[in-house]
Amino acid sequence: MPAASKREIIVSEALKLFYRDGFNATGIDKICKEAGVSKKTLYNHFKSKDELILATLRLRDEGFRNNFMRETEKRSDNPRDRLLSLFDVLAAWTEEKDFFGCMFINASAEFAEKNDPIHLFSAEHKRLMKEYIRELAAKAGARNPTQLAGQLNLLLEGATVEAHVSDTKNAGDIAKSMARVIIEQAFEKV
Repeated sequence: MPAASKREIIVSEALKLFYRDGFNATGIDKICKEAGVSKKTLYNHFKSKDELILATLRLRDEGFRNNFMRETEKRSDNPRDRLLSLFDVLAAWTEEKDFFGCMFINASAEFAEKNDPIHLFSAEHKRLMKEYIRELAAKAGARNPTQLAGQLNLLLEGATVEAHVSDTKNAGDIAKSMARVIIEQAFEKV
């Protein structure tokens, strides 16, 4: 396996720091120290801190979504059961010792202007996650996959915030019990 490039090291270290400490609270000096690079090296790879933030969000998006989907699909072959598995994956994530909330919620809060590239990227991550849920709902045969995806996504997002802000250890389990009711209703004959 080839050694990581300086750029990859910078992005990886910045991601850890931004996730744990926040974007605005994490300075370039701290990132350079943790990555073992000079400011000149960092700025040879990134024009600005915002460009570095976007690179970390891209890395987080790819890793998080791939892992979330893989873990969801590993838990069941049945598309309808996978809808509930979403909450098992959420529970496992929110109970990790290094859980600091959703990096994309955090980013959109720190970069609140709707047209800010960081805010826009965070919104795109959320759209892609909801689309994955919609695809699961469609494969499961839900009457209205878009509506069900919106409802389940709202529960997932709310449980994520509850776990982070209020330190509710069983937020994923609470949301899963609510999801059961919503899922049952989504498949009832009208």
